[in-house]
Amino acid sequence: MSATTPAGDRAAVRATGIGSWPGRSAREAVRTVRDLLVDGEGVGLPYLPETPDRGPGADLVGRGAGLLVDLAVDLQPSGWRLVDRPGRDAGRTASLLREDLDELAEAYEDYAGPLKVQVCGPWTLAATVQLTRGERAVSDPGAVADLAASLAEGMARHVADVRRLVPGAEVVLQVDEPALPSVLEGSLPTASGYGRVRPVDAQVVGDTLRDMLATHDGPTVLHCCHPRAPLPLLRDSGAGALAVDLVDASPARWESVAATLESGTGLVAGVLATDGSTPDTRAREVVSDGLERAGLALDAVRGLVVSPACGLGGRTVETAVRVQRSALDAARRLAEDAGG
Repeated sequence: MSATTPAGDRAAVRATGIGSWPGRSAREAVRTVRDLLVDGEGVGLPYLPETPDRGPGADLVGRGAGLLVDLAVDLQPSGWRLVDRPGRDAGRTASLLREDLDELAEAYEDYAGPLKVQVCGPWTLAATVQLTRGERAVSDPGAVADLAASLAEGMARHVADVRRLVPGAEVVLQVDEPALPSVLEGSLPTASGYGRVRPVDAQVVGDTLRDMLATHDGPTVLHCCHPRAPLPLLRDSGAGALAVDLVDASPARWESVAATLESGTGLVAGVLATDGSTPDTRAREVVSDGLERAGLALDAVRGLVVSPACGLGGRTVETAVRVQRSALDAARRLAEDAGG
């Protein structure tokens, strides 16, 4: 069973979003996503949206930093930094998350089914959060280990909160790693800007991701929308599904996608451009043609989910709604093509 096809669900193809949503109202974002993706056909995979327009602490990294247990962070002019004790910024971040969870509980009262939540991954967090001296945490292996352990505990508490507030939900955990290629390639600038942070060994990266994902006792998704997302490393992490940008994927990329599916790992196919320029018919063709060129029949694929290429937080609400609806329509068409 795929990470994105919970028990009892017979939908051959589903649709979801990556996570971020435009606007400054948590209530509007949560309810809009719910109304779009909670449908009687079981095609939609709803999620708790992030609304970065609300400011620091509502974004991917800020929320991830706010989940850390026994590690305090504060917002400096240069970004989030580890500090000795939590301050006003940490309090604001916690308040924003509480608001999101309150809105989630109200909007999903009596809901039963899959519900996705997104968490900043350990390597993207370590690549962004600074040590007390100003360097990126990723430059210190000991700091990375502490950060990953703290994040894993905070992530588990977050999932427990969602389960308590929405008892009928099967929580799908998505770990977001947009900075992963930069960590592996050693392309992150140092604090001075004159050098580059040393690349991290792929084995260490993979082990950390594997340990993080293993702490969740439900379905998991590992997301990296970077054009050079390392699919072999990602699928070896033990994630139930991978979420990747496939809008302009090459035949070689689709071959790697096919290998991922054949290994039993599900796919969240980011085949809709976030600017709304991809019609659902085109998204359907991208998936069908890509799989066909890679020698994989659509009707043999399980755990296929259609999504935008990345988050929609930088778009207008109207564009985000249009893209999300197109993902649903593309999923329905693909389900028909697959005989689902």
